Amino acid sequence: MHLREVTEDDISDICRLPDTREELFYCFPRAAFPLSEAEVRQSIEKRSDSTVVEVEGRVVAFANFYRWEEGLCSIGNVVVAADARGSGVGSCLIKHMVTLGFEKHRAKMVSVSCFNRNAAGLLFYPKLGFQPYDIEQRVDYNGDRVALIHLRVENHAI
Repeated sequence: MHLREVTEDDISDICRLPDTREELFYCFPRAAFPLSEAEVRQSIEKRSDSTVVEVEGRVVAFANFYRWEEGLCSIGNVVVAADARGSGVGSCLIKHMVTLGFEKHRAKMVSVSCFNRNAAGLLFYPKLGFQPYDIEQRVDYNGDRVALIHLRVENHAI
């Protein structure tokens, strides 16, 4: 497993990570399925610390920060390839992002958000020390109400 900054060559691989419209909604809520290279590029340009995880030379995960100021870093665009889930890739990526938040950006806390229908994510983040602190109403791609659950971990809790 190898973590590194995203490159232009990774963009098409990142586009293939979300398999379904629902998975895409979890990691790029405003994007249309399938994920386009333009949407990935825009995310990388507007965000900080865009990171991929490679396994045997293949990009299998992606994440970045959509906020990295005022003592808070917020992780976004988290996606792990379906065939890499449960292998430790997600844990490695999130722990790396938390470390970047605390060490590089001097954050006092790092947050991540997860939709209520993403049971795997809601069960995953607390294992890494994240605790829920807020719930926000959103609308999904079908126009249905969903809950976006915000979780956070304080410095050096992981």
